[in-house]
Amino acid sequence: MYLVLLMTRVIMDADVENSSDDEKKGQYAKFWNEFGKSIKLGIIEDSVNRNRLAKLLRFETTKSDGKLTSLDQYISRMKSGQKDIFYITGPNKEQVEKSPFLERLKKKGYEVIYFTDPVDEYLMQYLMDYEDQKFQNVSKEGLKLGKDSKAKELKESFKELTKWWKGALASENVDDVKISNRLADTPCIVVTSKYGWSANMERIMQAQTLSDANKQAYMRGKRVLEINPRHPIIKELRERVVKDPEDDSVKQTAHLMYQTALMESGFILNDPKDFASRIYSSVKSSLSISPDAIIEEEDDVEEVEVEAETKEATSSSEAEPTRDDEDTEPSVVKDEL
Repeated sequence: MYLVLLMTRVIMDADVENSSDDEKKGQYAKFWNEFGKSIKLGIIEDSVNRNRLAKLLRFETTKSDGKLTSLDQYISRMKSGQKDIFYITGPNKEQVEKSPFLERLKKKGYEVIYFTDPVDEYLMQYLMDYEDQKFQNVSKEGLKLGKDSKAKELKESFKELTKWWKGALASENVDDVKISNRLADTPCIVVTSKYGWSANMERIMQAQTLSDANKQAYMRGKRVLEINPRHPIIKELRERVVKDPEDDSVKQTAHLMYQTALMESGFILNDPKDFASRIYSSVKSSLSISPDAIIEEEDDVEEVEVEAETKEATSSSEAEPTRDDEDTEPSVVKDEL
């Protein structure tokens, strides 16, 4: 009943945004700030009016300059040939703005919606399309940005590296290693399967007090490492693998890059200690320190001396009579007399 009343209020106020009056637009912004989450919950619960409520959604995007925009406005700005509505989820705007998943999309002029409210992850499980346009999470598999004339050539050129890297990460639950079509400056990232949880959703579910570990394992999407074939690190790694695929230092680098990509992609590391150990090993190598270098033992001499001095001071204080003792002794003698 409450949802029906809320929908009525929302639909009645929908005309406010359509007005060109700045004051009325300001009124709608205030309305959205107060009832926006309820509208999202309405989209989740009310399948009959889902499309009508979706018209009232407001969000920021890569091209909205910090202002709220609608799905209709987004569609009106879509590039020619663009088939999907692109969006990204995350804990806050500051993080999603810097996400490596946006690099090539921004470079090619595509607009991406920022969804930073925890309820948005649930919302997008129900809002599959709008006005015949499908939604596409840019942090998942299936991203299409047009045809790349060099795609087949690059795939063949890095075939040996991708196959080797997949084998090197066999213990990390990595489903595949592929050439990426979404990177420009970052060497590699980790994406999830289309119908599995995103990194942001994994983080939300892990924070739940009564979360089910078995369900999390089932819903966690298969992870795919995507590499940037134009990045100098990836090119050099390919040369090292071709030269000696059994090189331990190359394997160490491959694992370290994967773990770094996991964090940059928004995932939580299962074993932070292992990641820290690999970082320290890398630092040793960069400083030309032998991996077998022994950590200097702590000198315990000073500690023994301090302990001896403490005992000596304690003995001295016990031997010296206190002022109370000095005052007491004569009085005792006087009483006896």
